[in-house]
Amino acid sequence: MNTRTRVLIAVTGVLALAAAAVIYVGVAGARNQDTASAGTSGAVTLEGGRLLFRSTADADRGHVSSVAAADPGGARAVSTVSCARVYAAGGTGICLRPETGLTTYQLAVLDSKLAVTQEIPLVGLPNRARVSPDGRRLAWTVFVTGDSYNGGRFSTRAGTLDLTTDSVEGTLEDFAVTVEGKPYKAADFNFWGVTFTRQPNRFYATMSTGSHRYLVEGDSAARTVKTLRDNVECPSLSPDETRIAYKSAIDGDPAKGWRVSVLDLASGTVTPLAETRNVDDQPAWLDDRTVAYALPRTQGHSDVWAVPADGTGAPRLLIPEAESPAALP
Repeated sequence: MNTRTRVLIAVTGVLALAAAAVIYVGVAGARNQDTASAGTSGAVTLEGGRLLFRSTADADRGHVSSVAAADPGGARAVSTVSCARVYAAGGTGICLRPETGLTTYQLAVLDSKLAVTQEIPLVGLPNRARVSPDGRRLAWTVFVTGDSYNGGRFSTRAGTLDLTTDSVEGTLEDFAVTVEGKPYKAADFNFWGVTFTRQPNRFYATMSTGSHRYLVEGDSAARTVKTLRDNVECPSLSPDETRIAYKSAIDGDPAKGWRVSVLDLASGTVTPLAETRNVDDQPAWLDDRTVAYALPRTQGHSDVWAVPADGTGAPRLLIPEAESPAALP
């Protein structure tokens, strides 16, 4: 297989996601302007016992909202804050959003009352967002164009922000990479779907190169990443840090869709979950037993579903008209 063929295979999944992102962010940006008055200031906080999400309902599309964890189908609180992607943990929120009146995007750091404390320009279309359990580190993924190795088509770029030091990593592509125990260099690195551990500097993410989409473990202080396993995308570390929920390309081919699965980090055992529909999302753990994710229903509308993390049971509708779920313990 020549280099060009390997590169085309490597970006197949990225391109499929990118096409969806272009439509999604474009619709989100336009409609967020139309619903700027929706929601109530102070209605949503990052206090515990709630499930945070991005609303896809017509009346408040794009607005950060929440429901009681004990009654996720019940009454929702809707804020005035609009995001294309949202997540929160440890009293800190991350909001990826269009800049007002512009065609560019930014990362907004939110405090526990959803007040913006910091803004960082983003180059690319927002796609994934995560916050570390202690609320001190944030990560994002965007789609970008212009990388020479793929003829200017879409590729991904992941960055991180450490609020304790205000240190920003605009891309993980500059980190030293080890593949299967050996130093590795390539022009086609893509990173996405960062998930943090409780240990400072340590994280997991997806790295693609050639025809592989690896689960990698990273150290932001040492600026290194090492591969752990192939065919793992959009990892999400469980609260007890023993397992990773992720989307796995069916038969190793993203063109066939993705299956939500759980990897036991100690044993290496993989458990496909009861959800058999195509899930193109970074899963979110509600607790150590349950994984949540968004499924699109029609253009601009999604629902959040949940499924047991041990492969038993069946998917259940958790929050209608919602995406970007985050549990607030």
